[in-house]
Amino acid sequence: MAAPRSFSAAEVRARCAQGACLVRCHSRLYDLSGFVRLHPGGEQLLLQRAGTDVSAALDGPPHRHSANARRWLEQYYLGEMEPGDEQSPPEPVDEKVVDAAAQSPAQMDPRCKTVDWEKDLVDWQKPLLWQVGYLGEKYDEWVHQPVDRPIRLFHSDILESLSKTAWYMVFLVWTPVVLYLSWVSYTSLAQGNTRLFYSFTTEYSIPIHKYCFPFLFLLGMFLWSLIEYLIHRFVFHMKPPASNYYLITLHFLLHGQHHKSPFDSSRLVFPPVPASLVIGFFYGVSQLLLPEVLGLSVFVGGLCGYVVYDMMHYYLHYGSPEKGTYLYGLKAYHVKHHFEHQKSGFGISTRFWDHPFRTLIPEETFEKEN
Repeated sequence: MAAPRSFSAAEVRARCAQGACLVRCHSRLYDLSGFVRLHPGGEQLLLQRAGTDVSAALDGPPHRHSANARRWLEQYYLGEMEPGDEQSPPEPVDEKVVDAAAQSPAQMDPRCKTVDWEKDLVDWQKPLLWQVGYLGEKYDEWVHQPVDRPIRLFHSDILESLSKTAWYMVFLVWTPVVLYLSWVSYTSLAQGNTRLFYSFTTEYSIPIHKYCFPFLFLLGMFLWSLIEYLIHRFVFHMKPPASNYYLITLHFLLHGQHHKSPFDSSRLVFPPVPASLVIGFFYGVSQLLLPEVLGLSVFVGGLCGYVVYDMMHYYLHYGSPEKGTYLYGLKAYHVKHHFEHQKSGFGISTRFWDHPFRTLIPEETFEKEN
């Protein structure tokens, strides 16, 4: 392997002046230009640190970066600073934090692990879906060590195309369905023929007025938020037995692929074809549990909740919300779920259900100086 290239401080400053985002971690230089917009702390924070030493900032405050985040950083390794140039003054940080993070300038942080594609347990030149089942006991650790590269699942180009989609396809496909079914539900209720408990008793059945539709719609959205949480926690985050090739493969197909490559833009929302099968199942359940029009009214609210969820999920990965906003906090929360707290933080469009189910990601605390 060729020796890493050396960069002078002047060259680093020149590249940053041209718009690149290069940062140092002691003597090691990284090019984060392609990651700026995805940074959970916001792109402005990262751009402000261009050309500086971020070794102390990795330990916080305000945020202590996880081992996975440090491993992620190594994917953008560019080379080494020339001897002497790595000693240039880093960004101003608290002295106590600097002392805690201090180490030999030429030494890589021991919590970092260099990404070696040739030794990453799988062959990235081939579809991954049929390989991961053989990882056995190593699968759970491997799938929760994220990388920044696209994933191919299938040999077949047709199946591969059905397994991914652009984010806007969810909106384009399902929004007309939501609008149409909302109109059908409202006009059906307006006929005045819908009554609750009618199948049990005609004397005490309750008439459902057309003005109840907005409340039924909102009920569907609320129920979707619970379904979203339950599916994410108990289906997507099941831990398949190490000895079961098929369950490991199924887990990777459903959700493991997303944790392995969390910024693969073509795999952040549910493709319409497989989604239609799941949506059809929930439609059938709604029709079994509730009278036809009532079930449809609740179902269409849940379908709208799903569309909002998928759009938000994409934005939490690829958007850059303004600091201090609700979405800024939600983005940071969701990224923590990916990089450090895979067994908590299952709420995506809302953290509401993490409270009663006791899976809320704890807030970080830093000791204050006396």
